[in-house]
Order: sequence, then structure tokens, then C-alpha cells
Amino acid sequence: MRCATGLSASETVEEFTVENGELRLVKKKVTKREIPPDIKAVKLLMDGSGELTDEELEAERQKLLDMLKED
Repeated sequence: MRCATGLSASETVEEFTVENGELRLVKKKVTKREIPPDIKAVKLLMDGSGELTDEELEAERQKLLDMLKED
């Protein structure tokens, strides 16, 4: 549902240094992103129940694994 409606995500990156045996925060960067709605998720919700058969789930799993291997 969240993918179909879009969402906000934030990421925090902190950089520390050691001074006198103690950690001290040097830099902190917070990045906020807006992730747009995913059309495939919207279609899945609009198709009715949104439940997939075992074969459809396996096909989707394999498709995602193939995409990860390409990256």
C-alpha cells in the first residue's frame, strides 16, 4: 500500500572523530527523499484482491533476482 501511495524516506549519515580517547560528532547529514507512487503497485491494488498465486510469486521473485544480478 505504501508503494502505491508514495512515501517519504530519510537517511542520516554521521561522521565521528576520536579526540582525547572519546568519540566526537564532526558532521551529520540528513537527506530526505520523496518516493513517488509505483504504478505496478497501484495496478495490483486495483486488480481486486491483490493476492498472487504461488507460481506468480515465484515468477516475480525470479524477475527481481535477475534484476539484482544485472546491477
